[in-house]
Amino acid sequence: MILRLFSLFLSQQSMAMRQTPLTCSGHTRPVVDLAFSGITAYGYFLISACKDGKPMLRQGDTGDWIGTFLGHKGAVWGATLNTEATKAATAAADFTAKVWDAVTGEDVLTLAHKHIVKSVNFTQDSNHLLTGGNDKLIRIYDLSKPEAEPQEIPGHTSAIKKALWCNNDKQILSAADDKTVRLWDRNSTEAVRTLSFDMSVSSMEYIPDGEVLVITYGKTIAFYNALSLDLIKTVDAPASIHSASLHPDKEFFVAGGDDFKLYKFDYSTKEELGKNVGLAGLSQPIVESYKGHFGPVHCVRFSPDGELYASGSEDGTLRLWQTAVGKTYGLWKCILPAEELASEISETPYCTAPEIKA
Repeated sequence: MILRLFSLFLSQQSMAMRQTPLTCSGHTRPVVDLAFSGITAYGYFLISACKDGKPMLRQGDTGDWIGTFLGHKGAVWGATLNTEATKAATAAADFTAKVWDAVTGEDVLTLAHKHIVKSVNFTQDSNHLLTGGNDKLIRIYDLSKPEAEPQEIPGHTSAIKKALWCNNDKQILSAADDKTVRLWDRNSTEAVRTLSFDMSVSSMEYIPDGEVLVITYGKTIAFYNALSLDLIKTVDAPASIHSASLHPDKEFFVAGGDDFKLYKFDYSTKEELGKNVGLAGLSQPIVESYKGHFGPVHCVRFSPDGELYASGSEDGTLRLWQTAVGKTYGLWKCILPAEELASEISETPYCTAPEIKA
């Protein structure tokens, strides 16, 4: 009897470990960027950029489609929301960045550029927009003065992939195809620090709490102090990585890339999670928890509450993944085991839902 219960317990635990991603369809081409808003009175929201030229807004915790921003005439490479989710901004191959009313979907402002725009980022007060792209210039737009010329910051020698505000909007971080990441002073527009790499940086994430900068290049995920650009640590992944994201509590981080998988690592130990040591002492996967996409993973980000992370892929879908597998949250529902098992083994929850499409 004890052996039977123990076997059932292990079975339920195995089920509890099974990752059940929510699949968000709607895009018709690769999803190349995504961003969450902050937590608002209505929850939090998710925006996705896609090569189909139609960025989409979704409810962040469920993936439910809210609306599509129509107006770009080329692939959209970057998308972001302000903290309150009242404004959205997009960067596109039609040589424009656009600012949208995220509530009505209205195209509020179109900002003409001289080349493809790859990155957009709001200040904390939503009054200024930072852009970067293939013309190698960082631009700062005062959204209260739409007719005014933007402030331009030259310096990069190749296309800019990402430009982000940091240090309470007093500084700017940028990553470019010239194999550098640079830290700029907003007032002087001078580069105060520069990181150089042997290859182009594939992604960059800024974590204000603790001033952490997450950079990916090749198979490497690197963490830096965002103010000094001093290296904190590096981790090598099994495949070439396109994007990585650090959990808000800095307990772990996730990464995705060429091999279609999502990898989850312990931030303090750098060990890959979801692994088990077998009898032969070899590292073995417990379950196929991090498989789901049918193409390379281009972008991954944690939600503002850290309960889930979203990924966008070459396969044209977004997927939402639980941080704590087996927890009731959003569309994920956890069911307690049968009463007879529950009477013997206290509170052993498991997830029964198949893959859910949002």
